[in-house]
Amino acid sequence: MRGGLISQRMTEQNGAMSSVVPDVSVVVPIYNEVESIPHLLEAIASTLTASELSYEIICVDDGSSDGSAEFLRREAQTRNDLKAVILRRNYGQTAAMSAGFNHALGKAIVTLDADLQNDPVDIPLLLAKLEEGYDLVSGWRKNRQDGALKRLLPSKIANWLIRRTTSVNIHDYGCSLKAYRAELVADMNLYGELHRFLPALAYIEGARITEIPVRHHARRFGQSKYGLSRTFRVLMDLLTILFMKKFLTRPMHVFGLWGLISMLSGGAIAIYLTFVKLAFHQDIGDRPLLILAVLLLVTGVQLFCFGLLAELLMRTYHESQGRPIYRVREVVTKSVK
Repeated sequence: MRGGLISQRMTEQNGAMSSVVPDVSVVVPIYNEVESIPHLLEAIASTLTASELSYEIICVDDGSSDGSAEFLRREAQTRNDLKAVILRRNYGQTAAMSAGFNHALGKAIVTLDADLQNDPVDIPLLLAKLEEGYDLVSGWRKNRQDGALKRLLPSKIANWLIRRTTSVNIHDYGCSLKAYRAELVADMNLYGELHRFLPALAYIEGARITEIPVRHHARRFGQSKYGLSRTFRVLMDLLTILFMKKFLTRPMHVFGLWGLISMLSGGAIAIYLTFVKLAFHQDIGDRPLLILAVLLLVTGVQLFCFGLLAELLMRTYHESQGRPIYRVREVVTKSVK
Protein backbone atom coordinates (compact mmCIF):
# COMPACT_ATOMS: atom_id res chain seq x y z
CA MET A 1 0.00 0.00 0.00
CA ARG A 2 2.91 2.31 0.67
CA GLY A 3 3.88 2.59 -3.00
CA GLY A 4 0.68 3.67 -4.75
CA LEU A 5 -1.88 5.10 -2.39
CA ILE A 6 0.33 6.94 0.07
CA SER A 7 0.86 10.55 -0.96
CA GLN A 8 1.69 12.18 2.35
CA ARG A 9 2.35 11.54 6.02
CA MET A 10 0.14 12.44 8.92
CA THR A 11 0.98 15.94 10.09
CA GLU A 12 -1.55 16.64 12.83
CA GLN A 13 -3.10 14.74 15.70
CA ASN A 14 -6.22 12.60 15.25
CA GLY A 15 -5.36 11.92 11.64
CA ALA A 16 -5.83 15.47 10.39
CA MET A 17 -5.47 15.79 6.65
CA SER A 18 -4.07 18.60 4.57
CA SER A 19 -5.66 19.79 1.39
CA VAL A 20 -4.40 16.82 -0.66
CA VAL A 21 -6.56 13.79 -1.31
CA PRO A 22 -6.38 11.32 1.61
CA ASP A 23 -5.10 7.82 1.00
CA VAL A 24 -8.26 6.21 2.31
CA SER A 25 -11.79 7.15 3.29
CA VAL A 26 -13.39 4.88 5.88
CA VAL A 27 -17.18 4.82 5.45
CA VAL A 28 -19.22 3.62 8.44
CA PRO A 29 -23.03 3.37 8.20
CA ILE A 30 -24.51 3.78 11.66
CA TYR A 31 -27.91 2.93 13.07
CA ASN A 32 -28.33 2.98 16.87
CA GLU A 33 -24.73 2.16 17.78
CA VAL A 34 -23.95 4.98 20.22
CA GLU A 35 -22.07 2.68 22.63
CA SER A 36 -19.83 1.27 19.90
CA ILE A 37 -18.91 4.50 18.09
CA PRO A 38 -16.22 5.81 20.50
CA HIS A 39 -14.37 2.47 20.50
CA LEU A 40 -14.64 2.21 16.72
CA LEU A 41 -13.30 5.71 16.05
CA GLU A 42 -10.34 5.12 18.34
CA ALA A 43 -9.56 1.76 16.73
CA ILE A 44 -9.69 3.20 13.18
CA ALA A 45 -7.57 6.22 14.09
CA SER A 46 -4.89 4.24 15.91
CA THR A 47 -4.64 1.61 13.15
CA LEU A 48 -4.33 4.04 10.25
CA THR A 49 -2.01 6.41 12.11
CA ALA A 50 0.31 3.51 12.87
CA SER A 51 0.17 2.53 9.19
CA GLU A 52 1.22 6.07 8.19
CA LEU A 53 -1.83 6.49 6.00
CA SER A 54 -3.62 9.79 5.55
CA TYR A 55 -7.30 9.17 6.07
CA GLU A 56 -10.76 10.45 6.80
CA ILE A 57 -13.59 8.74 8.66
CA ILE A 58 -17.09 9.29 7.30
CA CYS A 59 -19.79 8.21 9.73
CA VAL A 60 -23.27 8.21 8.20
CA ASP A 61 -26.05 8.23 10.76
CA ASP A 62 -29.07 6.51 9.25
CA GLY A 63 -31.82 8.01 11.41
CA SER A 64 -30.63 6.69 14.77
CA SER A 65 -32.82 7.25 17.82
CA ASP A 66 -30.33 6.38 20.57
CA GLY A 67 -28.17 9.52 20.52
CA SER A 68 -25.71 8.37 17.84
CA ALA A 69 -26.32 11.47 15.71
CA GLU A 70 -25.78 13.84 18.64
CA PHE A 71 -22.54 12.10 19.58
CA LEU A 72 -21.26 12.30 16.00
CA ARG A 73 -22.10 16.00 15.80
CA ARG A 74 -20.02 16.71 18.91
CA GLU A 75 -17.11 14.57 17.78
CA ALA A 76 -17.03 16.02 14.25
CA GLN A 77 -16.66 19.53 15.71
CA THR A 78 -13.54 18.56 17.63
CA ARG A 79 -11.82 15.98 15.41
CA ASN A 80 -10.01 16.74 12.17
CA ASP A 81 -10.33 13.21 10.85
CA LEU A 82 -14.10 12.79 11.22
CA LYS A 83 -16.91 13.82 8.91
CA ALA A 84 -20.44 13.19 10.21
CA VAL A 85 -23.20 12.80 7.63
CA ILE A 86 -26.61 12.87 9.33
CA LEU A 87 -29.51 11.57 7.25
CA ARG A 88 -32.99 12.96 7.84
CA ARG A 89 -34.52 9.58 8.61
CA ASN A 90 -33.80 5.88 8.43
CA TYR A 91 -33.30 5.07 4.74
CA GLY A 92 -31.50 1.74 5.09
CA GLN A 93 -27.90 0.57 4.86
CA THR A 94 -27.67 0.91 1.08
CA ALA A 95 -28.63 4.59 1.19
CA ALA A 96 -26.25 5.22 4.08
CA MET A 97 -23.36 3.62 2.20
CA SER A 98 -24.22 5.60 -0.92
CA ALA A 99 -24.18 8.84 1.10
CA GLY A 100 -20.78 7.88 2.50
CA PHE A 101 -19.42 7.14 -0.98
CA ASN A 102 -20.67 10.50 -2.25
CA HIS A 103 -18.86 12.37 0.54
CA ALA A 104 -15.63 10.34 0.36
CA LEU A 105 -12.51 12.03 -0.99
CA GLY A 106 -9.97 9.22 -0.61
CA LYS A 107 -8.13 7.35 -3.32
CA ALA A 108 -9.42 4.15 -1.74
CA ILE A 109 -12.64 3.62 0.19
CA VAL A 110 -13.09 1.10 2.99
CA THR A 111 -16.48 0.20 4.45
CA LEU A 112 -17.18 -1.56 7.73
CA ASP A 113 -20.01 -1.97 10.21
CA ALA A 114 -20.23 0.14 13.35
CA ASP A 115 -20.99 -2.75 15.71
CA LEU A 116 -17.29 -3.61 16.35
CA GLN A 117 -17.66 -7.06 14.82
CA ASN A 118 -15.40 -5.96 11.94
CA ASP A 119 -11.86 -5.19 13.12
CA PRO A 120 -10.18 -1.98 11.83
CA VAL A 121 -6.83 -3.75 12.23
CA ASP A 122 -7.63 -5.53 8.94
CA ILE A 123 -7.94 -2.27 6.97
CA PRO A 124 -4.21 -2.04 6.02
CA LEU A 125 -4.33 -5.68 4.86
CA LEU A 126 -7.25 -4.91 2.53
CA LEU A 127 -5.47 -1.83 1.17
CA ALA A 128 -2.26 -3.78 0.61
CA LYS A 129 -4.20 -6.37 -1.38
CA LEU A 130 -5.85 -3.56 -3.34
CA GLU A 131 -2.37 -2.38 -4.34
CA GLU A 132 -1.72 -5.70 -6.07
CA GLY A 133 -3.97 -4.54 -8.90
CA TYR A 134 -7.45 -5.37 -7.66
CA ASP A 135 -10.39 -2.97 -7.80
CA LEU A 136 -12.31 -4.50 -4.89
CA VAL A 137 -11.08 -6.57 -1.95
CA SER A 138 -13.77 -8.23 0.14
CA GLY A 139 -13.37 -9.49 3.68
CA TRP A 140 -14.10 -13.14 4.43
CA ARG A 141 -15.26 -13.89 7.98
CA LYS A 142 -13.91 -17.44 8.11
CA ASN A 143 -14.52 -17.71 11.85
CA ARG A 144 -17.82 -15.92 12.37
CA GLN A 145 -18.97 -15.15 15.88
CA ASP A 146 -22.73 -15.27 15.20
CA GLY A 147 -25.62 -17.54 16.05
CA ALA A 148 -25.66 -20.73 13.96
CA LEU A 149 -29.37 -20.90 13.19
CA LYS A 150 -30.35 -17.25 12.88
CA ARG A 151 -27.27 -15.89 11.12
CA LEU A 152 -24.81 -18.53 9.91
CA LEU A 153 -27.13 -20.98 8.14
CA PRO A 154 -29.11 -18.34 6.17
CA SER A 155 -25.81 -16.62 5.31
CA LYS A 156 -24.24 -19.80 3.95
CA ILE A 157 -27.30 -20.54 1.82
CA ALA A 158 -27.47 -16.96 0.53
CA ASN A 159 -23.75 -16.86 -0.28
CA TRP A 160 -23.94 -20.15 -2.20
CA LEU A 161 -26.96 -18.95 -4.17
CA ILE A 162 -25.39 -15.57 -4.97
CA ARG A 163 -22.14 -17.20 -6.10
CA ARG A 164 -23.99 -19.54 -8.45
CA THR A 165 -26.13 -16.74 -9.85
CA THR A 166 -23.58 -13.96 -10.27
CA SER A 167 -20.42 -16.00 -11.08
CA VAL A 168 -18.48 -13.88 -8.58
CA ASN A 169 -16.66 -16.51 -6.55
CA ILE A 170 -16.27 -15.02 -3.08
CA HIS A 171 -17.30 -16.72 0.13
CA ASP A 172 -18.83 -13.91 2.17
CA TYR A 173 -21.05 -11.39 0.40
CA GLY A 174 -22.47 -10.20 3.70
CA CYS A 175 -19.18 -8.97 5.15
CA SER A 176 -19.28 -5.17 5.23
CA LEU A 177 -15.50 -4.89 5.53
CA LYS A 178 -14.44 -4.19 1.95
CA ALA A 179 -11.93 -1.97 0.16
CA TYR A 180 -12.65 -0.26 -3.17
CA ARG A 181 -10.77 1.92 -5.57
CA ALA A 182 -12.51 5.29 -5.64
CA GLU A 183 -12.99 5.25 -9.41
CA LEU A 184 -14.88 1.95 -9.14
CA VAL A 185 -17.33 3.33 -6.59
CA ALA A 186 -17.89 6.39 -8.80
CA ASP A 187 -19.21 4.09 -11.54
CA MET A 188 -21.79 2.35 -9.34
CA ASN A 189 -25.22 3.72 -8.45
CA LEU A 190 -26.89 2.10 -5.44
CA TYR A 191 -30.63 1.70 -5.06
CA GLY A 192 -32.98 -0.38 -2.94
CA GLU A 193 -30.95 -2.76 -0.77
CA LEU A 194 -28.15 -3.62 -3.17
CA HIS A 195 -25.28 -2.98 -0.73
CA ARG A 196 -24.85 -6.71 -0.12
CA PHE A 197 -24.38 -7.21 -3.88
CA LEU A 198 -21.60 -4.65 -4.34
CA PRO A 199 -19.12 -7.29 -5.59
CA ALA A 200 -21.67 -8.40 -8.21
CA LEU A 201 -22.30 -4.77 -9.26
CA ALA A 202 -18.54 -4.23 -9.46
CA TYR A 203 -18.22 -7.36 -11.59
CA ILE A 204 -20.78 -5.92 -14.01
CA GLU A 205 -18.53 -2.85 -14.26
CA GLY A 206 -15.56 -5.09 -15.15
CA ALA A 207 -13.79 -4.90 -11.78
CA ARG A 208 -11.06 -7.27 -10.64
CA ILE A 209 -12.23 -8.77 -7.35
CA THR A 210 -10.63 -10.88 -4.65
CA GLU A 211 -11.09 -11.63 -0.95
CA ILE A 212 -8.93 -12.16 2.11
CA PRO A 213 -9.76 -13.66 5.53
CA VAL A 214 -10.52 -11.04 8.19
CA ARG A 215 -11.18 -11.07 11.90
CA HIS A 216 -14.71 -11.22 13.27
CA HIS A 217 -15.75 -10.51 16.84
CA ALA A 218 -18.88 -11.17 18.85
CA ARG A 219 -21.16 -8.17 19.29
CA ARG A 220 -20.28 -6.20 22.42
CA PHE A 221 -23.15 -3.72 22.60
CA GLY A 222 -26.81 -3.66 21.59
CA GLN A 223 -28.59 -6.11 19.33
CA SER A 224 -28.11 -7.18 15.73
CA LYS A 225 -30.08 -5.25 13.11
CA TYR A 226 -30.19 -8.31 10.84
CA GLY A 227 -32.56 -11.26 10.91
CA LEU A 228 -34.38 -13.88 8.90
CA SER A 229 -36.77 -11.20 7.57
CA ARG A 230 -34.16 -10.06 5.06
CA THR A 231 -34.20 -13.41 3.20
CA PHE A 232 -37.04 -12.39 0.89
CA ARG A 233 -35.37 -9.05 0.11
CA VAL A 234 -32.11 -10.82 -0.72
CA LEU A 235 -33.88 -13.10 -3.20
CA MET A 236 -35.65 -10.19 -4.90
CA ASP A 237 -32.43 -8.18 -5.14
CA LEU A 238 -30.67 -11.24 -6.53
CA LEU A 239 -33.15 -11.36 -9.42
CA THR A 240 -32.45 -7.68 -10.07
CA ILE A 241 -28.69 -8.31 -10.15
CA LEU A 242 -29.12 -11.30 -12.46
CA PHE A 243 -31.11 -9.19 -14.92
CA MET A 244 -28.60 -6.33 -14.73
CA LYS A 245 -25.72 -8.70 -15.32
CA LYS A 246 -27.17 -10.33 -18.40
CA PHE A 247 -29.54 -7.84 -20.00
CA LEU A 248 -28.81 -4.31 -18.74
CA THR A 249 -28.00 -3.00 -22.23
CA ARG A 250 -30.19 -5.44 -24.17
CA PRO A 251 -33.49 -6.05 -22.35
CA MET A 252 -35.25 -6.89 -25.63
CA HIS A 253 -33.20 -10.09 -25.73
CA VAL A 254 -34.99 -11.52 -22.73
CA PHE A 255 -38.45 -10.02 -23.21
CA GLY A 256 -38.38 -10.56 -26.96
CA LEU A 257 -37.25 -14.17 -26.63
CA TRP A 258 -40.03 -15.13 -24.24
CA GLY A 259 -42.50 -13.05 -26.21
CA LEU A 260 -41.55 -14.90 -29.40
CA ILE A 261 -41.83 -18.29 -27.66
CA SER A 262 -45.23 -17.33 -26.28
CA MET A 263 -46.56 -16.10 -29.63
CA LEU A 264 -45.24 -19.11 -31.54
CA SER A 265 -46.79 -21.47 -29.01
CA GLY A 266 -50.12 -19.63 -29.12
CA GLY A 267 -50.00 -19.48 -32.92
CA ALA A 268 -49.30 -23.21 -33.20
CA ILE A 269 -52.24 -24.03 -30.94
CA ALA A 270 -54.49 -21.64 -32.88
CA ILE A 271 -53.50 -23.26 -36.21
CA TYR A 272 -54.21 -26.71 -34.77
CA LEU A 273 -57.64 -25.65 -33.52
CA THR A 274 -58.43 -24.01 -36.87
CA PHE A 275 -57.50 -27.24 -38.67
CA VAL A 276 -59.71 -29.27 -36.31
CA LYS A 277 -62.60 -26.87 -36.88
CA LEU A 278 -62.32 -26.76 -40.67
CA ALA A 279 -61.27 -30.35 -41.39
CA PHE A 280 -63.33 -32.26 -38.84
CA HIS A 281 -66.09 -29.71 -38.14
CA GLN A 282 -65.55 -30.08 -34.40
CA ASP A 283 -66.67 -27.46 -31.92
CA ILE A 284 -63.66 -25.69 -30.40
CA GLY A 285 -65.47 -22.90 -28.53
CA ASP A 286 -65.48 -24.74 -25.20
CA ARG A 287 -61.95 -26.18 -25.39
CA PRO A 288 -59.35 -25.01 -22.82
CA LEU A 289 -56.80 -24.99 -25.64
CA LEU A 290 -58.58 -22.03 -27.24
CA ILE A 291 -58.26 -20.00 -24.05
CA LEU A 292 -54.59 -21.04 -23.77
CA ALA A 293 -53.90 -19.99 -27.37
CA VAL A 294 -55.43 -16.55 -26.85
CA LEU A 295 -53.57 -16.15 -23.54
CA LEU A 296 -50.23 -17.07 -25.09
CA LEU A 297 -50.73 -14.71 -28.04
CA VAL A 298 -51.71 -11.79 -25.81
CA THR A 299 -48.84 -12.53 -23.41
CA GLY A 300 -46.38 -12.65 -26.30
CA VAL A 301 -47.51 -9.24 -27.57
CA GLN A 302 -47.22 -7.80 -24.06
CA LEU A 303 -43.72 -9.17 -23.59
CA PHE A 304 -42.66 -7.60 -26.88
CA CYS A 305 -44.12 -4.29 -25.72
CA PHE A 306 -42.29 -4.61 -22.40
CA GLY A 307 -39.08 -5.27 -24.29
CA LEU A 308 -39.49 -2.17 -26.46
CA LEU A 309 -40.29 -0.02 -23.43
CA ALA A 310 -37.29 -1.43 -21.56
CA GLU A 311 -35.04 -0.65 -24.54
CA LEU A 312 -36.27 2.94 -24.52
CA LEU A 313 -35.71 3.19 -20.76
CA MET A 314 -32.20 1.80 -21.05
CA ARG A 315 -31.36 4.28 -23.80
CA THR A 316 -32.70 7.10 -21.66
CA TYR A 317 -30.76 5.76 -18.65
CA HIS A 318 -27.45 5.74 -20.50
CA GLU A 319 -27.87 8.79 -22.72
CA SER A 320 -29.34 11.15 -20.11
CA GLN A 321 -26.37 10.53 -17.79
CA GLY A 322 -23.82 10.34 -20.55
CA ARG A 323 -23.15 6.88 -19.12
CA PRO A 324 -21.08 4.70 -21.48
CA ILE A 325 -21.92 1.04 -22.01
CA TYR A 326 -18.26 0.09 -21.47
CA ARG A 327 -15.48 0.77 -18.97
CA VAL A 328 -11.88 1.45 -19.99
CA ARG A 329 -9.24 0.07 -17.61
CA GLU A 330 -6.27 1.76 -19.34
CA VAL A 331 -5.12 3.17 -22.65
CA VAL A 332 -1.66 2.18 -23.88
CA THR A 333 0.13 3.99 -26.70
CA LYS A 334 3.65 4.16 -27.98
CA SER A 335 5.42 6.99 -26.25
CA VAL A 336 6.82 9.77 -28.39
CA LYS A 337 10.44 10.71 -27.60
